[in-house]
Amino acid sequence: MKMRMLMAGLLLWSLAVCPTTRAQDSAALTAIDSVLNEFHAAAADGDWVRYFNLMSADGVFLGSDAGERWPKAEFQAYASGSRGWKYTPQTRHVNLTPDGNTASFDEILLSANYGTSRGSGVLIRTDAGWKISQYNLSFPIPNDLAKEITDAIKAYESR
Repeated sequence: MKMRMLMAGLLLWSLAVCPTTRAQDSAALTAIDSVLNEFHAAAADGDWVRYFNLMSADGVFLGSDAGERWPKAEFQAYASGSRGWKYTPQTRHVNLTPDGNTASFDEILLSANYGTSRGSGVLIRTDAGWKISQYNLSFPIPNDLAKEITDAIKAYESR
């Protein structure tokens, strides 16, 4: 009997809470999608003020090279000499933490220079809105090419 009452209570609670949670999640996901789209648009425009305003103060950009770990200030100094780069999102997946204050994402991107790449990372909710805390750009390697490419990387690194 206690178990049935507990289950009924949980059901009523979830019916009361879930619609609001879903609406909050939907609003957060829309905001996150906008931040990531704006991030790519600012990079394509070479608008570094707009681009770096989308990152948290302690944000980090991880480039495709294993040695590229750029804290925000270092990446800002590097990028300011560039006219920009264009990566066009094709697909995106976003997951919110249960408290709704952190999100992880992964996206497939297309670039004229590099073809298919992947962006992934973390956003945090701040008083100023969602900010990119970490962005990781990588080149997904088709499994059929993995051995050839990783062997080439190992040979390069052994020089």
